[in-house]
Amino acid sequence: MDKAVKEFLIKILETPSPSGFEVPVQKIVREYVGSFADEVRTDLHGNVIASCNPSADLRVMFAGHADQIGLLVTYIDENGFIYTNTIGGWDPQQLIGQRMTIYTANGPVPAVIARKPIHLLDQEERKQVVKTKELWLDIGAKDQAEAKEVVAIGDPVTLELGYQEMRNNLANSPGMDDKTGLWVCVEAGRRAKERGGLNVGVHIAATVQEEIGLRGATTSAYGVDPHVGIAVDVTHATDCPTIDKTQEGEVKIGGGPVVYRGANMNPVVVDHLRAAGEKAKIDLQWGAIGRGTGTDANAMQLARGGVATGLVSVPNRYMHSAVEVVSLDDLDACADLLAEFALGIAADEDFTPR
Repeated sequence: MDKAVKEFLIKILETPSPSGFEVPVQKIVREYVGSFADEVRTDLHGNVIASCNPSADLRVMFAGHADQIGLLVTYIDENGFIYTNTIGGWDPQQLIGQRMTIYTANGPVPAVIARKPIHLLDQEERKQVVKTKELWLDIGAKDQAEAKEVVAIGDPVTLELGYQEMRNNLANSPGMDDKTGLWVCVEAGRRAKERGGLNVGVHIAATVQEEIGLRGATTSAYGVDPHVGIAVDVTHATDCPTIDKTQEGEVKIGGGPVVYRGANMNPVVVDHLRAAGEKAKIDLQWGAIGRGTGTDANAMQLARGGVATGLVSVPNRYMHSAVEVVSLDDLDACADLLAEFALGIAADEDFTPR
């Protein structure tokens, strides 16, 4: 992976963007895409849209969501302990004993999140699954007044952010869902533009608020009005213990992009992705889902009069945790696949299923 594009990946992973609070990461995206895109704009919802060859009649939209799961401050008690609501889908067990960061008007405030120690849990408590409302944030404040001096109701919270490389070109970080997909969309657009020969307009959308209902994809797809849309998100890698491959399929870290088939995916788009993989000599993995997916592909497909939609996914272990793991090789392959896909579309291509 090129040094500059890798630095962009690490930068967005280490920048907070809980749903509804994506501004810091979107600033980085705008600055980066400005080096190659013909047009860059931010809509009223906060989606950043970078366009290459924007005057082309046929519009292709690549969507990766910029937001991540997090917490939101809701209450500060008399002792200065802080309670929260969730932003997005959390397994509360993932939060116990984590270092956290609260993003305040005066800058980030470090915190820890915990529960009563095991020594003090009775037998019944030890059997129970902890609930989010039973967890609290501790910033080291001596009382409510001190905590309120630095933290306000509505401040967003994330796990302590960071990036760590592992063996076999793997890496872990909170927020791989879906800043890796965002990176793929940006890099695919850059590679397609750099190679030249685009017959279509490529509109890269860094969407907001996916984790709370595909909201940014809904508004950005309406604004772009694409003919073709590809969502790039993470999917569950099944090459680790306890995952049921009979239901989730066989998905390997480092095995290449996962291309989905099913009701949410236009069959002509799928055929083009298959052909792009063959032309670029990229190994593809295949997934299937028989309903609307929980990704931006769902919102794009239903935009306006309908969009010919595809879903390309990055294999991810331990999704919605502090240690989401992906392969950097998979990211590169996904970007190459989408670039080849865009370059392979004719100006008068028809994606109508027949």
